[in-house]
Amino acid sequence: MTNERFAEEIIALTDTLYRVSYSILRDKYDREDAVQSCLEKAWKKRKTLRDERYLKTWLIRILINECYNVHRHRRELPQEIPEQAAPPGADPILHDALMCLPENVRTPIVLHYMEGYSIHEIALALRVAPGTVKTRMRNGRAKLKELLSEEEYS
Repeated sequence: MTNERFAEEIIALTDTLYRVSYSILRDKYDREDAVQSCLEKAWKKRKTLRDERYLKTWLIRILINECYNVHRHRRELPQEIPEQAAPPGADPILHDALMCLPENVRTPIVLHYMEGYSIHEIALALRVAPGTVKTRMRNGRAKLKELLSEEEYS
């Protein structure tokens, strides 16, 4: 893959990267840092990508690792967790319910339903078995159903 093509592909995936980081990190600036670090690492390591077909999965894996690094760093600093407002155009009730899910359940749901990744691609990106992804998604959907039902009757 040429440098120009690689750059084009990265630019096309930037919105996806921000949405995925949103499922892991609460703070806007932390998300921006994670995405920028991801893009920097991807650019530096672009020659290590063996198969172009896996660029998207490879990039998501780098981003998830960067989000965890930022999250780990933030844990060391005592501070309040900022409230996360729903992005423009999003249903605030669904957003709040989604943000109540644990990160390990929320990320596969975001990757599948919002970004269109297959179970296999999510499993590769998260480095877990496809059955684990399915279980997390089933548990997440059940919890979302419970949370949204509670919201309906409140």
